[in-house]
Amino acid sequence: MNTEAPIALNGLARRLVRDGSLSEEIAQKAQQEASKDKKHFVSHLVTNNYLDSATIAEAAADEFGAPLFDLSAFNKEVIPKELIDIKLVQKHHSLPLFRRGNRLFIAVSDPTNLRALDEIKFHTGINTDAVLVNEELLAQALIDFIEANDEPLGGLGDLEDAGLEDLDIEAVDEEGGKDDKGADGADETPIVRFVNKVLIDAIKTGASDIHFEPYEKSYRVRFRTDGILHEVARPPMSLAGRLSSRLKVMSQMDISERRLPQDGRIKMKLSKKRAIDFRVNTLPCLFGEKVVLRILDPSSAQMGIDALGYEPEQKDMYMQALLQPQGMILVTGPTGSGKTVSLYTGLNILNEPERNISTAEDPVEINLEGINQCHVNPKVGLTFAEALRSFLRQDPDIIMVGEIRDLETAEISIKAAQTGHMVMSTLHTNSAAETITRLMNMGVPAFNIATSVNLIIAQRLGRRLCSHCAEPADIPKEVLLEEGFLESDLEDLNLMKAVGCDKCANGYKGRVGIYEVVRITPALSQIIMDGGNSIDIDKIARQEGFNDLRRSALLKAAQGLTSLEEVNRVTKD
Repeated sequence: MNTEAPIALNGLARRLVRDGSLSEEIAQKAQQEASKDKKHFVSHLVTNNYLDSATIAEAAADEFGAPLFDLSAFNKEVIPKELIDIKLVQKHHSLPLFRRGNRLFIAVSDPTNLRALDEIKFHTGINTDAVLVNEELLAQALIDFIEANDEPLGGLGDLEDAGLEDLDIEAVDEEGGKDDKGADGADETPIVRFVNKVLIDAIKTGASDIHFEPYEKSYRVRFRTDGILHEVARPPMSLAGRLSSRLKVMSQMDISERRLPQDGRIKMKLSKKRAIDFRVNTLPCLFGEKVVLRILDPSSAQMGIDALGYEPEQKDMYMQALLQPQGMILVTGPTGSGKTVSLYTGLNILNEPERNISTAEDPVEINLEGINQCHVNPKVGLTFAEALRSFLRQDPDIIMVGEIRDLETAEISIKAAQTGHMVMSTLHTNSAAETITRLMNMGVPAFNIATSVNLIIAQRLGRRLCSHCAEPADIPKEVLLEEGFLESDLEDLNLMKAVGCDKCANGYKGRVGIYEVVRITPALSQIIMDGGNSIDIDKIARQEGFNDLRRSALLKAAQGLTSLEEVNRVTKD
């Protein structure tokens, strides 16, 4: 005897009963079974042969006044794959078909499946409209789509068995400790899934930064990929506070503090061997807190010097400087120009058991096994200068200073370079010559600069042309000469231009390093000690045969690695 209380029939079930396609008893039974098995009503009817899909589709079209869309004639190539979360598609038994303006059209076999429309709208930030289709055709389309696209979380093999809620995410405090509460501090599953998906998508696309930005009437998420920001999602503005709170909980910040900027870190374990760190900063703005995450991938420091893009003679100069027993190597450039990767690559080359390597960083961006890394904390008096003093009492061979910001740090660094240590550091200057004058302006004596600095690397990152769609560029000889090419360059040019395809972003994919590598020669030492300005130093550097950034960028364009437009964007004065 069936003791289960009857449940109210939904609109479609009532219509099928009224048409005589199903008895009320069978409709009740099917609806209860579907609810118990957590399946969709229409799918359950067809799967268990209660009714054929064509009859259901006709009844639904008539009941809800919706035209029936023929999915068999639909071109599946236009499906907006970048908007689709496969787990969401499976959960709601629905498939986004195409986008028109700010509306996304979703194929459903049951028009009462409003939850699917609402949740897809939330995840994409795009208004959704239902498109009624035949259940059998929808089921087959879902199978075909998932088989064609369901790589483990978009191709991250390390995440093969991980669900978005189940990723091992932990906060890291300023002292390097971990906070296991970071993964579970927010219990709102849609928010958790959305944030985790954004982090995963950023890793998949090779983004360097993620921006969560609240405005008066909208909210947007942007990735910086290959140095360029682009929008990836527009969650509802009503979720702004919950998104920032989730990110703050994950990075162990004070969620009640909304008036002051805060810093934190998140570690995402992709597997036992691979983890990604996110450096998190919040900033109170006019309409809420903006949150920016810098993605720190330790594997970028393991890529090897050959992958960085140095010209052969530049690579040789860097390697020779690294193997010197003492002296200073300075890497310069604006934020985001790849200085950290260049330094870490050098440290990896030097990282051997017989060497004692210590670094002072603000913050420690990438953890390297075998290297003693110190996170400076000015609030408690642990400055770069204080860390350096301590290093010199710990028998160091190689010292890395995150940045030379003041005279005290510069003087201690130079003293260490003059007393048998290899010192590596960065400055925020635009060229090698300006690096020398910056140290002079800080108050470092010219003689100390000339005798302690071995090598200066100024660098930029340019976007690399997509290998699938780049086409030869036809540029007049006069224009090429005006841009800086030499007559001798024109004989063997391989200039290419960006086109754009489905494998890249506007014709570019990845980045290529552009370098000015200057070894301090006797002639340069003399002009430094004579008090020469940056123009004088730059002139001598060119006479000594060192390419400036512009010349190095043009060589990259001549090799077909980047475009002339990108060269101008990165190096044009």
